Parts: sequence; C-alpha cells; structure tokens
Amino acid sequence: MTLPNMLQIAPLLSACRAGTLTPTDIVREVAARVDAYAAKDPAVWISRVPMERLLARAAELERLPAADLPLYGIPFAVKDNIDVAGLPTTAACPAFAYEPRESAEVIKRLEAAGAIVIGKTNLDQFATGLVGMRSPYGQPHCVFNADYVSGGSSSGSAVAVAAGLVSFSLGTDTAGSGRVPAAFNNIVGLKPSRGVLSTYGLVPACESLDCISVFAGSTTDAWEVERVAGAADARAPFSRTFSPRSLPLTTFRFGVLSAEDRFFDGNEANAVLYAQAIKRLEQLGGTPVELDFAPLKETAALLYSGPFVVERLAAIKDFYHSHRKDMDPTVGTIIDGAANYTATDVFDGIYRQHALQQIAQCMWDDFDVMLLPTAPRIVTKQEVIEQPIAANSLLGAYTNFVNLLDMAACAVPAGFAPDGLPFGVTFIAPAFTDEDLAALAGRFHEALGEAIGAARTEKPDISAKLEISSSGRVLLAVVGAHLKGFPLHWQLEKENAVLRETTRTAPYYRLFALPDATPPKPGLVREAGFTGAGLEVEVYELDAAGFGRFVASVPQPMSIGRITLADGKEVCGFLCSEAVARSGTDITATGGWRSYMQKK
Repeated sequence: MTLPNMLQIAPLLSACRAGTLTPTDIVREVAARVDAYAAKDPAVWISRVPMERLLARAAELERLPAADLPLYGIPFAVKDNIDVAGLPTTAACPAFAYEPRESAEVIKRLEAAGAIVIGKTNLDQFATGLVGMRSPYGQPHCVFNADYVSGGSSSGSAVAVAAGLVSFSLGTDTAGSGRVPAAFNNIVGLKPSRGVLSTYGLVPACESLDCISVFAGSTTDAWEVERVAGAADARAPFSRTFSPRSLPLTTFRFGVLSAEDRFFDGNEANAVLYAQAIKRLEQLGGTPVELDFAPLKETAALLYSGPFVVERLAAIKDFYHSHRKDMDPTVGTIIDGAANYTATDVFDGIYRQHALQQIAQCMWDDFDVMLLPTAPRIVTKQEVIEQPIAANSLLGAYTNFVNLLDMAACAVPAGFAPDGLPFGVTFIAPAFTDEDLAALAGRFHEALGEAIGAARTEKPDISAKLEISSSGRVLLAVVGAHLKGFPLHWQLEKENAVLRETTRTAPYYRLFALPDATPPKPGLVREAGFTGAGLEVEVYELDAAGFGRFVASVPQPMSIGRITLADGKEVCGFLCSEAVARSGTDITATGGWRSYMQKK
C-alpha cells in the first residue's frame, strides 16, 4: 500500500486493521521520507531512533492485535525537551544534554496505545521563543518558503507533521509554541488545558504554565492523541484531573477583535483572511461578539515583560549559573532579565494575574468561545536576525495570555494569502472544554475546504461530527419544553422525530428554571465536580435535514452541544448559557423538568 502524503491516523489504522499495511511498512516509509526531507531542511530533527530499533518496535506491535490499540503503528515525533528513553534530551542546548532514565509519562501512554516514536525534534532553546531560530542544531523553515521562519518554539515538531514525516507530534506551549508553528505550516495545533497532559519528564520553561501540546493534520487526530495521552499524575506538580465542560457546537456566540484591536503589522491580506474566518464561523451557526482585548493584552505582557521571566530562570537555575556562556545569546539575554525583579515583584505579578483571571472569567458571560488570529503575520528569518526580540514579541500578540488565564486553545488553518503563505486562527475557551473546542475548530477547518500540510493534497479527516445513530440519523436529547406533552414538542413532531429512549443524563449536570421564559423552560449546564442523580431526558432521532432545520430555530441563550447520558453515551442536546441559567432557580434536586412542573 502506498502511504498518503499526510499520514492521518484513521486511514493508517484502517489499513493496518485490514491487513494491507503493517507497522514495518510504516516505519520503512517514514524513515525514507525523513532522509529525503533532510535535503530540503536538515534542521528538523535533533536525534532519531535507529532503524534497527524502529523495526524491532514494529515487530513487537505485529505480535499484538491491531484492533486493541487506538494508535497501532502510528508514527510520531517528540520535541526535544520531553524525555524519551534511549535518546538524549538536549532542550536544544548541547551543554545541558542528558540521558533520561525513563520516558515521560505522555510518551509511555502513547507507546502503550501502539504509537511509534521516530525521533526528537528541534526547538528554540529551553522552549524560549516563538520563531524557531534559537537553536545550535539549525533553524527549521516554513514548509512553504525557506526564507520564512517555521515558528517556535516547537519548530521541528510542526514541520515534521506538515511535511508528512509523521502522523502527529508533541510540542510544548507556554506562550504559543504549540499554536504559532501550526499556523505557519498549515496544520492543527491543540493546546490542552493546563495539567491535563502530565509534564513529568518535561524540561520546564515556566512550570506553572507549561502544557504539552499536539500537532496533527486534523483536530480529530489531535484530540485522539490528547485523549490517549491524558491522565492525572501526582509526579507532575500542576497535574489536574480532566473534568470535561461542554461547549455549544451549532448555535453559539464567539468573541472577536474589534476593528481597532485588529493588529496585523501592516499585512492587509491577513486582515482580510481574519474577516473571512469570522464570516465562515457565522455560517456555521455562530454570532460574533466584540471582546475587550485590553485585559488579555495586559496579561500577555506579564509573561516576557514582567516578573514571570523569573520562572524561566528557576527552571534551569543551576545550569544557568554554571553554563551561561553555553546558552543561545538571545535566550540567555531573556533569562538575564530575571535579575531585574524582586520576590515582591513576582508576588505582585501573581496577584495581578489572578485579578486578570477574574476579569477574563466574566468574558465568558458574553460569548462561548474566542476566535483570534494565531499571529499577526509570519516573519522572515532575516527579520529575526536583525530584531530577534521584537520579531518574537510580534508573534505572541494573540497567544501569550492563554495559559496565564487558564484557557484551552486549538489553532487551525484559515487560508492562504496571495503570496502563498498560510494564515491561521485560534479557537480559545475555558479550561476543560478541550474536546468540544477541538470539535468546533474541526467544523471550521472542514468548512474552509483547504487541503493540509505542505503537499496540500488531502483534506483534514474530520470524523468528530454531531453524534449519529447507527441508521445515520442524528440523536437529540431534550430536557424541557420539548418533552412529550410540553408546549414546544410540536417542533419535534413537525420534523418526524422518533422517540428512542427516556433516560437520564450523567451525574454532573444541573438544571435551572429560567426566569421570565415564555413558555416556561429550563436551562441545563454541566458542572465539573458535581455529582447528582442525573436528570430526565428524552432522546429523539431525526434525519440530518430535519435536525438542521430544528437547530436553526433554537434561540439564545439556548444552544445545541454534546450531552453525556447515564450510560456514558454522548448525544446532541440542549445546553444553556451558564450565566443565564444560574440567574434562575436551581431545580436539579427535582430530577427533571417534568417532575418540577408536576410539583408546581
């Protein structure tokens, strides 16, 4: 079997499970591609797994049933600040290099799922930078034009995916390092909520902010990797248990930059592409809402222009004090800046961070998700050489605040400018919305209609669509005025909806009687950490066209998102703006809208 240019997970898995492709076939093809691409860009990799070890790993997998492993035979790359047993960890600093005794927790989990490590990729030294130009191992370039940067700090990881060398790669993201390179190379960059992927085995940049991130050709692939790799880990000080939160996926509000905040550093083509992205998301059911960018911009300044630079020194303090001369000059200069701050400054910065978090939290009352440019524009390597700090700062204009404010983010392609260079946008939402965020960003990516990566021959394999029954029809859970016998049930009857079951939600939902609603109706919200008895729902089946018409009639503050049922199955269902719902009466204890109305 000839492998596709972009090694998306689903077709590789299908071929392996059908017996038309083996892990040995995959590693041989991948090794050949890596060798060939080195002639175009020799700076992608820092170290590679020897061929004999790759073949041994493939043979090991071939003794196992392919159907049992979700990433069976899938090749991936690892940013070289994440430990992989048998390969040195350098963090792009030869004097810092060491041989890890064990792999990082995320590597162990991915390998247990059947994935195959191909090697370690280049990065801005100590993950300090967004340009991909701060490494003694060379400077990877944009897959579309060698004069332009690849983006960083996860430079090699992004190029490895965009060039079709691996199916996915791991990067890290403290200030945008898992998103900016995705935008510059026409791929997806999923930045999980902080602490969802264990950082045990990661060389920290800013340990309280660091995230291990995922590059892939599609949001479906990126989310699958996060799902497999994620787990709470007591060895990682900022690890957290993933407590999923829902987002509306069909009718929703999204925050956008006002005209005066749309900064593209003179690149009018990118300004047009951002405006087009807003229109595209409107066509998918979104309502744009202008956001106040000022608190986000202030937050971003804390990371490099404030006391948080001290945390970068804390991460490597012993090495810094004994090997400052061995560091990249720009990276060293940035970390030198830690000397300008006192302990009092650091705490003042933390207090301001938390105050800004409170301000940002209120933004979610106005919209469900943000849609921002990933970066104002791509820069040339020459610009970075001439102005290394200024060029880097430009690239973080729309990314630096995200981890400081405890948000999840997913960067996706958003088209090409007339000069042939790519543009990207980022979907940003509250922590623990990772799955729905990836699904919504995936809908946008699919609607874009562009092929992915450098080759641009294949479109993203977006299989994370609305939940569909075995008959190919949509399953929809209703919880209030659409229940049988209630005032809006006629809307389901009009679309010939068929009742499939009466059941309950999973235990982590609350129900509120909405104030001043005509007819009376409730609002359902998901609450992480809450454990109740579940709420009564009726699950109906509609054809796709009927479902589309039904969704179009759903008014704000209601929306259609994913609802988890008591048996763990996910279906479409009604959700409500949390702020609006909580302005009403909490009726969760009644067990559902029908019971509540009977008791009134």
